Amino acid sequence: MTVPLELDLVLVPVDGSEESATAVEYAVAIAAEYDAEVHAVYVLGEEVVRAIETGVVDEEEVAAENESFNRTATEIADERGVKLTTSIAYGFSTKVKTRHPGSVVLDTAEELDADFVVVPREPTADAADVLERAAEYVLLYASQPVLSV
Repeated sequence: MTVPLELDLVLVPVDGSEESATAVEYAVAIAAEYDAEVHAVYVLGEEVVRAIETGVVDEEEVAAENESFNRTATEIADERGVKLTTSIAYGFSTKVKTRHPGSVVLDTAEELDADFVVVPREPTADAADVLERAAEYVLLYASQPVLSV
């Protein structure tokens, strides 16, 4: 006897790229099928985190880029009638050695009690492979089902 998959929350890490928008589309499609919600966590890469910490980039600029992508993700979710929540996380730390994009995704999945994870795996020119690195880690260590797109 096969036990049906029950999902309440699908997590999707994003970085503002076209590839992560595609991952949101997959996450929303899965959520729509299972009457679940989607949470998109915007993961900041090493280069951006260092730029913020050194004052080269203003946090408000990064927040504005994040908000722009969140509008896109919300539009995708609204088209399918799926509730979408968002957050932003540093995928790298100059102070905590074990903090990297993959651990951030899995920590977020655990904190939110996510049932499924959709990760973009294709390298992105914009994000210096932040989500590609996260995908490899998530595929190896996630306790939830994972779809790599």
